[in-house]
Amino acid sequence: MTQPIYAIGDIHGHKGALDHALALIAADGGPDSRVVFLGDYTDRGPHSRDVVQTLVDGFEAGRNWAAVRGNHDRMFCRFVRDGNQHDGRILSGKGWLHDALGGPATLRSYGVDPETDDLPALVAAARAAVPEAHLAFLENLPLWHREGPLLFVHAGIRPGVPLEEQTEDDLIWIRGEFLEDDRDHGALIVHGHTALYYPAHFGNRIDLDGGAGYGRPLIPAVFEGRDCWLLTEEGRQPLVPPDHPLHVVGHWG
Repeated sequence: MTQPIYAIGDIHGHKGALDHALALIAADGGPDSRVVFLGDYTDRGPHSRDVVQTLVDGFEAGRNWAAVRGNHDRMFCRFVRDGNQHDGRILSGKGWLHDALGGPATLRSYGVDPETDDLPALVAAARAAVPEAHLAFLENLPLWHREGPLLFVHAGIRPGVPLEEQTEDDLIWIRGEFLEDDRDHGALIVHGHTALYYPAHFGNRIDLDGGAGYGRPLIPAVFEGRDCWLLTEEGRQPLVPPDHPLHVVGHWG
């Protein structure tokens, strides 16, 4: 029998939502379930520090977990390390300290007041407040994780490019070229990054970012081979592509 693999999409600083998702997983598969986290642990929500600490503690305790890095995790680390708040992949030009990106909420979770025009002082305060263990954990996460027929990555892949030749920027930032491509990528791509109103199956990929960063529920998924279900209070609900006989238009996406 195939061992189930569970996945959790973008958490974005919502510790209560993370706890609830882990509880649903434990109820379905037990406390030693295999769980893969898809990145974007920080920003927007009020408890980024607690989310990162939960992950650090889990890995240090030897939990059966894997995780990949997201673009927000990189932005957070770059700001603390060198004061860089801009990323060339943000076409709007907004920086990490803009509320839309969610950096101020992350700083508050570490006890740092972001309301200042003194950028050097703010960076210094962040460096003093953010534990080195948190930065090292996020910086050392891999950009993708492969298990059997599943490839877990934060944003997606550049279609047609071998995995070993994918760039970091694409793996944590890509949207259009990946989202609009319907070819078989060899593996079923399981990703987050592009927020939906509910997780969805697109045949060659599954987007598990249901918008927790914007206050919507954080809904974990379970995989057995390429088959996928979402975990809810009512139990497993199948997540299938639009051309599948079990597809229901509307709530279950």
